[in-house]
Formats: sequence, structure tokens, C-alpha cells
Amino acid sequence: RSASQPKAGTSVAGMILFEEGKILLGDPVSKYIPEFAKTTVAVPEASKEGPGYKIVPAKRPITVRDLLTHSSGISYGDGPAKDLYKAAGLQGWFLADRPEPVGAYMKKLAGLPFDAQPGEKFVYGYNSDVLGYLVEVVSGMSLADFVKKRITDPLAMADTHFFLPEEKAGRFAAVYGIGPDGKAGPVADPRENAYVKGPRTCYAGGAGLLSTAEDYARFLLMLQSGGEWGGVHILSPKSVELMTVDHLGPVYTNPGNGFGLGFWVTKELGRNGDPGSVGAFGWGGAYHTTYWVDPAEKLVAVFMT
Repeated sequence: RSASQPKAGTSVAGMILFEEGKILLGDPVSKYIPEFAKTTVAVPEASKEGPGYKIVPAKRPITVRDLLTHSSGISYGDGPAKDLYKAAGLQGWFLADRPEPVGAYMKKLAGLPFDAQPGEKFVYGYNSDVLGYLVEVVSGMSLADFVKKRITDPLAMADTHFFLPEEKAGRFAAVYGIGPDGKAGPVADPRENAYVKGPRTCYAGGAGLLSTAEDYARFLLMLQSGGEWGGVHILSPKSVELMTVDHLGPVYTNPGNGFGLGFWVTKELGRNGDPGSVGAFGWGGAYHTTYWVDPAEKLVAVFMT
């Protein structure tokens, strides 16, 4: 279970379409998903009565690049208007148990007020899920089919799936946590999880894929070597370069790091205080998986927890 780690795969899927001239980073999302034509923002407002926020129009359209950099203002429904997200059934990153395709939820999301104005703040949320649906619209394929055809099959990532084939259910990792008695143990029976027994209809680009350390290392080696691995071309070196430089400047407030098209990017070693190299990039997932790529050292790291 890698939760948000596959956001990088959705970003690569978007960049494949970008390379083919089918989308531009500056395109408004509404060009492909009309429901995003007029979005709104929830602004906190001190009030003894009412919800504690006011809803104002977005200052500009959300773009494809806003989705890739998590600067659209879209959260996981935990912002000022969380009451509306709760009522809409859109809170939290887990979408694998949903009975409808991801597009139905992203269209509903478009009608909710977001947490910040486009481009003004780094807000982590459903951006990659919207991007995944955009990939479906533009390609005419489900996100699962597109990722399989253009990324995982070419890179021989045989154990990377949106939903687990029944014959692999015995390999599905359990999740452990601290129970009410204060002791560590399994949180739930993995065999009953939606990734195994769900409706298998909602392909979530933000946190949908299951993978293995070896498979994910193949994906990272492709990025580390400029978009090609084992003679298989996925992206051009210039696209990978564009993905792994800072796009947000002061909007991303993690000292020493910037944010590219799907990854944190190391800008100043002395400010972030971590050993590494300028130009390294990575991210992680909610189950404490993490990864990074250090092109200067020709190193990829994958931790599956």
C-alpha cells in the first residue's frame, strides 16, 4: 500500500500527454472538465453565527500546472468548508471503496469551495485525482488502462495495480496501529480491504495504486536516468527536467526545498538540513512509505512500510 506515492505516476501520465501536445500546463482544467469553469474559495470569517467562512469566486481559472504543483487550493476536505465536504461525502484521500468512477466525484468536487485562491498557496489534496480524471478525458481510456499501457507494462512493473488480482491477495500487506489497549496490532483484516474486495471502479490518481519496492524502483530509475529505462522510453529528458525543478518559489514554505510537478525538490542543502544533493526529489505516502531520487549520486531509494 503506497497511498500518495503513486501521485508521481499520475504526474508522469499527465506529462506524457503534455509531450504529445494533447494538453498544455497553462490550460484551464475546465477545457477538459467543464465543471471547473467557475470555482469558488472558502475564506475564514469570524462569526458567532453561520459556518465561520464566506464563499468568494476564484480570482482565476485552475490550470493543469496548479494540479501538478498542488497550488490549486484543493484540499482533502479539511479546510474552512469541511461541513460541505462532509455532506458531499468527499473527505480524506481513500477512494478505493467508491462505487462510481472517479470522474463522478471530481465533478462533485468542482462545485465545492476550495481552501485557497489558485496559485497562492500549497494545499495538499485531491489535485492528482482531478489530474487522473483529466488524463481519462483526454486519452479516452480509464486511468488504470492508460497507466498500464504507457508506464507499468513497458517498465515491467508486473506487481503494480489499482486493485489487487485475487491470486495475489495473500501478498497484500497488513496495516498495523496502536489499539485501544495501547498495544500494536493489525488495524483490519487485509483480505476484506477495498483494494481486494471493493467495487473496482474508482481509479484514484492521488492514492490508488498498490506496488512493490522492486516495481517502484524501476519507475524511479526511469526518472533518474531522464525518462528511459532498460531501453524503454517513457518521457523525454527535458520533461523530467521540467518536473524536477522548483515551480512554486515562496509559495512552498518547506525551508531549502521547492516543489516541482509532483515532487519536493532540494534547492539548498544548508537550509533543509538533510544529507543529499541539490536537485534530489521525492515524496511519500500515508502508510509511511517514502522515496527519493538523487540524480547527482545516481541513487534511488524506496522505503515500503
